[in-house]
Amino acid sequence: MSSNFSVITNDGHFQTELTRGGNKLVIVDFTSARCGPCQRASPLFEEMSSKYKNANFLKVDIQNCPNSAQLNGVQATPTFIFFRNKGLILEALEAKIKQHYGDGESEDSEDCGVPGHMDLISMINKAGCECLNESETHTFSNILTSNGGHLESDADEQLIIYIAFNQSVKIHSLRIKAPGDSGPKNIKLFINQPYTLDFDAAETGIPVQELELSKKDLDGDLINLKYVRFQNIMNLAIFIQDNQSGSEITKVSNIQLIGSPVQTTNMSDFKRIAGKKGESH
Repeated sequence: MSSNFSVITNDGHFQTELTRGGNKLVIVDFTSARCGPCQRASPLFEEMSSKYKNANFLKVDIQNCPNSAQLNGVQATPTFIFFRNKGLILEALEAKIKQHYGDGESEDSEDCGVPGHMDLISMINKAGCECLNESETHTFSNILTSNGGHLESDADEQLIIYIAFNQSVKIHSLRIKAPGDSGPKNIKLFINQPYTLDFDAAETGIPVQELELSKKDLDGDLINLKYVRFQNIMNLAIFIQDNQSGSEITKVSNIQLIGSPVQTTNMSDFKRIAGKKGESH
């Protein structure tokens, strides 16, 4: 471990290390032992401390330092914040780290192709996801990668896919890959549901958006959403009502959600607070 890298044990320790940093740049990783993305980002963060010797790197578990997290407006992990002279400089690294550590999630990851947005795969809380009426042998987990597997319905053609995120996101668009004959046709999208919808609620409920897909749409073409309606999203429910041929089995090979985290950098704020001694968030 580099001498400029410290694991913070409590709120007092955090304040001591900020003071000790003086005029040096201090980069803080607000993390959590319960957060999968944090564990993937952590080795990269420590590695950077060896590369940038004139900056101090602090790893702060929000469970151990709840007051420090609250005072600095930390609402999701990982959050990376820059300090100098104990003053907040910039909350910029979070989106970049998440954009790039997601690149190693699977061998076939690729640029989402939408400027200013990213593949949200790294922000999906897989443990919180659920799929109703999925086949036992072709489950929801297959559609988060492009490894050749697929999701398949069981009793009939309908599916409800419930996707939970580990932080609030904005969803700009999506891509669906599926067979032309058995792929989805009519879809309802619901957001921020307190619990997983059942089929009766999905049938009668009013969605945020409805989509009627063509066979061409199922080749992975970009499907734009009504972006203004998909802000501050913690979960997305996708109700697949039927498929292209009207058969009993619906198949989906891959779903890609494209968007951005809600916590992003405001450069006008950066100009206002950069380098101001003693300022806190």
